[in-house]
Amino acid sequence: MKLINGGVCAAKDFLASGIHCGIRKNRTKRDLSLIYSKAPAHAAAVYTTNLVKGAPLTVTKNHLADGVAQAIICNSGNANTCNANGIEVAEEICSLLGREMKLDPNDIVVASTGVIGQPLDVTPIANGIPALVSALSTDGGEAAAEGIMTTDTVKKEVAVEFELGGKTCRMGGIAKGSGMIHPNMATMLVFITTDAAISAEMLQRALSTDIATTFNMVSVDGDTSTNDMVTVLANGAAGNPEITADDADFATFMKALNTITVNLCRMIAGDGEGASKLLECSVTGALDDLTARVIAKSVICSSLVKAAMFGSDANWGRILCAIGYSGATVDVNKVEVKFRSPKGEILVCENGAGVDFSEEIAKEILLEKNIDILIALGDGNGAATAWGCDLTYDYVKINGDYRT
Repeated sequence: MKLINGGVCAAKDFLASGIHCGIRKNRTKRDLSLIYSKAPAHAAAVYTTNLVKGAPLTVTKNHLADGVAQAIICNSGNANTCNANGIEVAEEICSLLGREMKLDPNDIVVASTGVIGQPLDVTPIANGIPALVSALSTDGGEAAAEGIMTTDTVKKEVAVEFELGGKTCRMGGIAKGSGMIHPNMATMLVFITTDAAISAEMLQRALSTDIATTFNMVSVDGDTSTNDMVTVLANGAAGNPEITADDADFATFMKALNTITVNLCRMIAGDGEGASKLLECSVTGALDDLTARVIAKSVICSSLVKAAMFGSDANWGRILCAIGYSGATVDVNKVEVKFRSPKGEILVCENGAGVDFSEEIAKEILLEKNIDILIALGDGNGAATAWGCDLTYDYVKINGDYRT
């Protein structure tokens, strides 16, 4: 298992592109992306649990009912959510792309991201699709990653190489996500491609299993988006024997998928709106893994913890507070808390109580961009990790006038 370059184009027979078609006013920003498999691919997806869902999610869910897809089209700048004609617009986008590429519209995944509640004019997309298709290339992953960005400050892409059945396989992913991130069963927009051969059923099982400990453990601001979706396409071009059961090859595939998703989780959390720091909370010694996940997520979601990390303040009491109201079963008299960064590690709480520590050293540790919050509970063998970011003045500035 090794990290490689290429993003969604790292896998064999996948092409991608990204252009500016005119949805966004800034002509320097790409706003339309395309990912294409030369052959129909097995597909799996998970979606937001928000009762208010973007129209593209409804259309995509219908299109993936047969577990097959060949292309993904995504626009930024408009979420196509809470629009009376949203479904029709999403279907029309698929029809336009289908005609241009001679594809069945039902084999197309459609996604949108941006402002909620504003009508999406399909005209710029219709006008841009020919150029979008013409721009498809094996080097187009980066452009596609840029085309799905909204308030993101950096593009998010990763790829890995691994072996299945004696064949070299590759998997790559791109993501967008900066604000309105507090998922449950899906998150942000994430598109993953692989040339590994795996049945649609096992692909869905892999994705649904993985997100419980990856994307569902990310929180930027406590808001669950209306348009969150994670989609995986597997075209089998690597030539490995198709994975159809929970065997050693499936375990290897799961490891590859987890490598992709964990890397994207870290990128998304670190690029939270206005964020200056990536926070990684690791919980060990819980009664079970579920308990550990509940506690880790509670800490990473705490506005007071996030604010303390912004101020590089080793206010460990806020962490104990978040553990206490998490609802998890825990013996607070056993809790140990440490902070760690490239500048070192410091113990700040032991047996549920404070210990003598240097505030100056703690400050130096917390001034770094990557902060680990290490919690040991002493109750069992459960463990989990959650990712988040600090809460800064810029978060309010960005969201105070996001629509206008």
